[in-house]
Amino acid sequence: MVQKRSFYNFEIDNINIFKQKLLIWSNNFDRLAFLDSNNSINSNITYASYDSIVAVGCINEIISETKYAFSNLNKFHSKTNDWIFGFLTYDLKNNIENLKSNNFDGIKLPALNFFVPQYIFIINKNNLKIACFSDCYKVFNEINNIVLDKSVEKNNMIIKSMFSNLEYIESVKKIKKHILKGDIYEANFCMEFYSKNTNINPIKTYQRLNKISPTPFSCYYKFNNTYLISASPERFLKKSSNKIISQPIKGTIKRGKNIKEDIILKNKLQNNEKERAENIMIVDLVRNDLSILAKKASVKVEELCEIYSFSQVHQMISTVSSLVNKNTNIIDIIKSTFPMGSMTGAPKISAMKIIEEYEKTKRGLYSGSVGYISPDGNFDFNVIIRSILYNSSKKYLSFIVGSAITYKSNAENEFEECLIKAEAIKKALNIESLF
Repeated sequence: MVQKRSFYNFEIDNINIFKQKLLIWSNNFDRLAFLDSNNSINSNITYASYDSIVAVGCINEIISETKYAFSNLNKFHSKTNDWIFGFLTYDLKNNIENLKSNNFDGIKLPALNFFVPQYIFIINKNNLKIACFSDCYKVFNEINNIVLDKSVEKNNMIIKSMFSNLEYIESVKKIKKHILKGDIYEANFCMEFYSKNTNINPIKTYQRLNKISPTPFSCYYKFNNTYLISASPERFLKKSSNKIISQPIKGTIKRGKNIKEDIILKNKLQNNEKERAENIMIVDLVRNDLSILAKKASVKVEELCEIYSFSQVHQMISTVSSLVNKNTNIIDIIKSTFPMGSMTGAPKISAMKIIEEYEKTKRGLYSGSVGYISPDGNFDFNVIIRSILYNSSKKYLSFIVGSAITYKSNAENEFEECLIKAEAIKKALNIESLF
């Protein structure tokens, strides 16, 4: 007989304080997925179902390397009539296409991990729902009794880059030659910043990052001694009933120092032909991906090149949707669209091959995804960008940033865009400079 969860409802006076305590309590477990929309549930960008949803502990899980990963996940999901939370690394592309990943990997996560949690916490405004198999009141009291540590952590790490400025510029020039030859139209080219022999407090680092850059797809994920600390603004894929929603981001500009400058910069991004061309190319790619399993004539572009403002940057975001048949396999929907076009380029397979050739780091969880599948067959997954990865046992810290390279790209400007995207991470780590 399958044990059923009990659901308990609570009213919370200060939900931000409670979330801080919940994260500390949850971090005692080896599996944790802390997904926070930062109160953006009513924003068009999110189509969010929850303000926050947190999965803690593990009663069953799948850990898989690249080969057969999606088929293994399909078997796991089909036997699990419960919530599952987990991550998909970028390198699952090798499971889908005839591709490989031989670059350096300092973090070393499996290709895929999904788990059935012991506890689920669902937060909407000041309402908390706990789903568990035991005494939820005991858990609630344990969390409430936690005393918050207000001390400030000091980091003395040395950050290095896999690319010098010159190496990055030369690589961009080589990628542009592929564009001139017609091999690709666009490629998302990334570089890693890293620190060896470093110690951080993952919780405090996440809390600083989330305060500096509160985003609708923020995430803290713990897998044994490895941590994802993410301020992602981007959705990969959401399923709500038979509707599929993807919201690719292409186009970034910094926020202004004052209201007047901010409006000028926002308009500059809105009217930037290069950025719009990048976004539209990826929208076409996403439309093609969704059409594989979509009902005939159901793929729609709901928003094209809309500008959304976040604390650090303005972003150009499009929303593409489709409808699927009721009996369409959930894992097939994810697989048919993975990895997300905003992190590859177009055409997708050619772009991924070129990315592998010129990047120096195995992407792993960066430009992969974290999310959940609910018992009713719905799911929601983000895009892992604007994120720190930290392996505490190896004392290795990594963050990767990238930009879209097109024929009109200026290499120096693309390098500067990468540094803008890393700004919030730099502040969260208390780093004065990346070089």
